[in-house]
Amino acid sequence: MKGVPEALRNLRGETAYIDDLPEPRDLLHAAVQLSEGARGKILSIDPSRALALDPAVRVVTAHDVPGENQIGSAVPDEPLLPEGEWEYWGQPLVLCLAPTRQLAREAARLVTIVSETLRPVLDPREAAGQDAFVMPSRTQSMGNPGAAFAAAAFTAEGRVESGGQEHLYLETQGAYAERRDGDRVFVISSTQGTTIVQRAIARVLGLPQSGVEVEARRLGGGFGGKEDQATPWACLAALGAWVSGKPVKLYLDRATDMRATGKRHPYSTDFRIAADKDGRITAFEADYYQNSGSSCDLSPAIMSRTLFHAAGAYRIPNLRVTGRMCRTNLPSFTAFRGFGAPQGYFVIEAALDAISNRMGFDPVELRRRNLLSEGDVTHYGMPLKEVRAIEAFDRVLEKTGWKALRADIEAFNASHPLEKRGAAIIPNCFGVSFTKLPMNRGGALVHVHADGSVLVSTGAVEMGQQVSRKIARIAAKSLGVPLELIRVERTSSLTVANTVPTAASTGCDINGAAARVACLEIRDRLLAHAATLRASGPGLLSLEEGRLLEGSADTSMTWKQLVTSADESRVDLSAHGYWSTPGLFYDMKTERGSPFAYHVYGAALVEVRLDCLCGRVKVERATIVHDAGTSIDPVVDLCQVEGAFAQGLGWALLEELRFGADGRPMSDNLSTYKVPDVHFLPARLDIEFLSETGSPASVLNSKAIGEPPLIYGIAGYFALLEAIRAARGDRIESWDLPLVPEKVLGLLAGTGRVLGQKDLQ
Repeated sequence: MKGVPEALRNLRGETAYIDDLPEPRDLLHAAVQLSEGARGKILSIDPSRALALDPAVRVVTAHDVPGENQIGSAVPDEPLLPEGEWEYWGQPLVLCLAPTRQLAREAARLVTIVSETLRPVLDPREAAGQDAFVMPSRTQSMGNPGAAFAAAAFTAEGRVESGGQEHLYLETQGAYAERRDGDRVFVISSTQGTTIVQRAIARVLGLPQSGVEVEARRLGGGFGGKEDQATPWACLAALGAWVSGKPVKLYLDRATDMRATGKRHPYSTDFRIAADKDGRITAFEADYYQNSGSSCDLSPAIMSRTLFHAAGAYRIPNLRVTGRMCRTNLPSFTAFRGFGAPQGYFVIEAALDAISNRMGFDPVELRRRNLLSEGDVTHYGMPLKEVRAIEAFDRVLEKTGWKALRADIEAFNASHPLEKRGAAIIPNCFGVSFTKLPMNRGGALVHVHADGSVLVSTGAVEMGQQVSRKIARIAAKSLGVPLELIRVERTSSLTVANTVPTAASTGCDINGAAARVACLEIRDRLLAHAATLRASGPGLLSLEEGRLLEGSADTSMTWKQLVTSADESRVDLSAHGYWSTPGLFYDMKTERGSPFAYHVYGAALVEVRLDCLCGRVKVERATIVHDAGTSIDPVVDLCQVEGAFAQGLGWALLEELRFGADGRPMSDNLSTYKVPDVHFLPARLDIEFLSETGSPASVLNSKAIGEPPLIYGIAGYFALLEAIRAARGDRIESWDLPLVPEKVLGLLAGTGRVLGQKDLQ
């Protein structure tokens, strides 16, 4: 990240996160006791042993909540602290305050809770059988799937399992809170959404939102895990500060964070797919059983994105998909990079894998033959524009020399009995916007100071993705000044209110566009002022790199001189900008509309090598061709593609989220949960952006970059599956992600479904 000061401060260890901030002398540390069962009834709470530790210890329970003991937003099903029953293993039951963190944690351990164990439900299909849903099911459809299946030359069906994924942000969940002026509270939260936290704290404390100030300075990573799930920890810190009258900091250790917070949603899915004799997909059906966990959280929006991406990057004329959001006694699953789209992508790619097996058809050719093209209409009724699916796919084939590569892999496999190679290519078509339409808006506040320096505040939260860097570039380009003059301020509810979370790959699109609106307003005022100074028309003047131009000629007036003159002439040098994404609409009753501003396209090839004795896999190479539009910052975008791909590859091949039969989290530390490292990633990683094109629906013709590239990691799954098939010498079918070494050895040993002659007839 050469030339990016924020990254340099991170590398030097100079960046201050919540736990690095100076602590007031009267600060109290907070800790929670977590439930030791997946479901139970609280019979009594005895704090006496905790209180005996120190006179300063305070134990806070649900009865101390002055407002509403509820933080669920879509559905009121998430108490801040449970009053009767707890719903998952690791749920916070009581809050303890003490002068030191160690004392607070010891006090939390000593609170005695008498309880009754209740039978939990952990499997989403079991929950569905009991009609235990967090929201009613949804179905999207088009065409006539029944007739298409009846007329099909080939059909296939199967069951797909995709596991959850731990966010594992470097900075764990945390918050600092203090009571101010008697009836106000100030909170620094590690959150992706300051307004979400502000709204919840106001609800819990019984305050107006104007009485709650929430600040997000920067996050040490988020990946969706701090969109909704930073809220309880900020609320607990605020509650502690409110009842004690002292500043409170709540900062989780890694084990507590991994036990108590939600992850990516696991899915269990049934599918059917049909094709004609020429390899055209004619029909697809899927029933998704989403493990929503113990509360609603963001599950409906995540299921919405799964349904929208059910067809992947393919044209399918007849389709029916149903999503069921199943309530279980596991931590409430939540937002994660990709937000439900990866789960949908894995299912459609598994379905294409299955139908190619039935047909004896080359899976790469089958995928290419069914790719979307210009003018196609999605199953939810949105016409597609600027479609680049075929272009990206063909570029991957060209860059990798696909035919020669496949021949090389076949020759290698024929001569290496204990090692096998496999490769797979998958395409990408990712819709960009919040699936909840009212969220597609944002604000910005821009101040140009009298010395020419510029301060920009938006609702975007910086969490390592360099959204601040991009917004600074947008502001500099919009004002016509050097980048060095722009400073992007921390996110605060005092400067920009009613924000939406920095999520869904919209942080730059929405907040950057709002900043541009404000900057253009100030620029127009300055040019109007300059026109009076030069007796010229404003339309003839422009600002470029801090110089005032008339036509193409330099007027010799600098940006600073112009700003100083305008300030002395009482020209307003501040502006509030607001942006709402145009053209979005959706009818939930008919399941038709245009919910996305645009789509991002791409394709990726992943090649792996399998050690057949140990079940160990090495990712040899990856080639990615991605549609970034006109990149605002190519270096930032390149790093985002690398990071998203690594996370997707980890989800596909490495990161296994495990719970015991009793709901106990078993992968709750870094000795039991494995994440990608530099040795796991391919030594040959080739990323190419498609030639620059614009998207008029996004700021400066750029395209979202944070989430779409995660999809490419799924190619690693199918590459490994091909290597396993080469080792076995048959077309074994298994779609159970992640494909970790234990599963690989099981498949090599004979588990999984093998196609017989009857399947191929």
